[in-house]
Amino acid sequence: MLRYVKPACFALSLLGFGLGPSVGNAQEVVRSHGWAIHSEIKYPKNFSHFDYVNPDAPKGGTVVFGAPDTFDSLNPFIIKGNPGAGSSAIYDTLMTSSMDEPNSEYGLLAEWIEVATDDKGVITDVRFKLHDTARFHDGVPVRASDVVWTFNTLREKGSPLYRYYYANVESVKSLDDLTVEFHMTPGENVEMPVILGQLPVLPEHYWADKDFDKTTLDPPLGSGPYKIGAVRPGQSVTLERVPDYWGKDLPVNVGQNNFDTIRYEYFRDRTVLLEALKAGTLDWRSENSAKNWATAYDVPAVKDGRLIKREFANQRGAGMQAYVMNTRKPIFSDIKVREAMTYLWDFEWVNKTIMFGAYTRTDSYFENSDLEATGLPGPEELKVLEPLRDELPPRVFTEDYAPPVTDGSGNNRPQLREALKLLNEAGWEIKDGVLTQTSTGAPFEFEVLLNQDLLTPHTQALVRGVERLGGKVSIRVVDAAQYQSRVDNFDFDMIIGGWGQSMSPGNEQREFWSTAAADRQGSRNTAGIKNPAIDTLIEDLISSPNRDVLVARTHALDRALLWNFYVIPMYHSKVDRIAYWNRFGFPETPPMQGTSPNFWWIDADLDAALQRNGRK
Repeated sequence: MLRYVKPACFALSLLGFGLGPSVGNAQEVVRSHGWAIHSEIKYPKNFSHFDYVNPDAPKGGTVVFGAPDTFDSLNPFIIKGNPGAGSSAIYDTLMTSSMDEPNSEYGLLAEWIEVATDDKGVITDVRFKLHDTARFHDGVPVRASDVVWTFNTLREKGSPLYRYYYANVESVKSLDDLTVEFHMTPGENVEMPVILGQLPVLPEHYWADKDFDKTTLDPPLGSGPYKIGAVRPGQSVTLERVPDYWGKDLPVNVGQNNFDTIRYEYFRDRTVLLEALKAGTLDWRSENSAKNWATAYDVPAVKDGRLIKREFANQRGAGMQAYVMNTRKPIFSDIKVREAMTYLWDFEWVNKTIMFGAYTRTDSYFENSDLEATGLPGPEELKVLEPLRDELPPRVFTEDYAPPVTDGSGNNRPQLREALKLLNEAGWEIKDGVLTQTSTGAPFEFEVLLNQDLLTPHTQALVRGVERLGGKVSIRVVDAAQYQSRVDNFDFDMIIGGWGQSMSPGNEQREFWSTAAADRQGSRNTAGIKNPAIDTLIEDLISSPNRDVLVARTHALDRALLWNFYVIPMYHSKVDRIAYWNRFGFPETPPMQGTSPNFWWIDADLDAALQRNGRK
């Protein structure tokens, strides 16, 4: 089951596609069952299933997951509302990703993908042929006209993200009932087959008499392995496996979508959510708190093996989680102030005291991958950096970025001195114990906006650092709806944000960092970056002709972002911490992207034993 999320997190699901067109050859058309940017696909045309699944996994049973906060919509494609968990799992996409390759996808709704290039190797058209057996849940065939309608509707009425995301498509049309063609605007963009392959296809006939741009709690019509069943507004969403799902025997689906029923139970209090797992109300939880992992599972069920704690390794890129400074606000418009802030959050103390030493400091926007910039720029990087030398911080060319480091004792005087020096250079000084702007007399004050209490202790370390220099930081925790509204409208000074990254970054980088996205409501450019040099680096990255150049140009973008100090980098983990009741089977060796309940199943013997022994 490919999970779709609200557009704000859409880029967290981007993975590339196989047999890519040869750049620089004569005009050609390449057709394949799969696609990968700058590399070859792993699975041949007639493969039977992905290697990381159990093709004989039994179907059946109910699994219950927990979800935080609340929801008020089942439409995940618009900016309005908070969509319910699983609300996008009911839609099939043209292609679907393999979790044991860095950037490959294979046909789902599409039987094949066809890519046409001009005599310079630039992609001009992307075509998809739909399976003639594809059906929506009401039995109506999925047709090319549905693809065209979906694409145009998302651009016209969906989240603003889509208009930007599909900007390189000039037009889309049906060639026949089953074949759709996307015609590209001029210019290199090797990622477009990937982006288009991820398109969810919605039923035009269902939406004909409905307002697509409004929230709804009526279960929409889909075509995927699950449909939405019972809905308790704000409390729970239930997905029901479709027994006659048209694509159940496709190689990309074999061994997956094994639960008959998936229910998401909502909890406004995250502590109560954790207790619900331990009480047996929930079945499975991904734990993102090192403190909880170390201290909150000391219960009889864990000790006797009924409730399992397990760490699953992964090799996926970690991206960037950070304190994001809103450069639209005057207080963070100065690069020296932003750099000073990086000295005032003591990661080593936080990791030791709050997080039980479980995390590694993040020092890249493309962390834990070959896309991370290290050392000094190499020749291929310099090709795109040198023309921008006058527009970039000099250290892009002379230093390897690393966040400030403390001894973890909490006594970080050297870092405080460096921060104060930078603040003085930016026009701030301490007067009568108060950090004050020399030109205006305004005090140094800002607010950190959070949507949960979990990260309040971590943020208190930043508060202490600022207060030691005479500044003031307030922490405001608001509910999910208010938080989303304020972030969508950039009504904050600082938030904790994140940008997940695929192994083949491309068009989504415009949404993250570009000038065009900075003032667009709901964009992922939460830092408000308006930097022509970064705009140029983004376009250079998107037009990369091969993998080696892509990696180098990603390094260049990484350096430019890091040395502009838009964020205070936080931390990452190389394992997934999963707590689950001992009733599941799963492949013992997870794929490189990590484990997923999409290919777990109910083990009848374990489930029966758990029922005999109970969950209390």
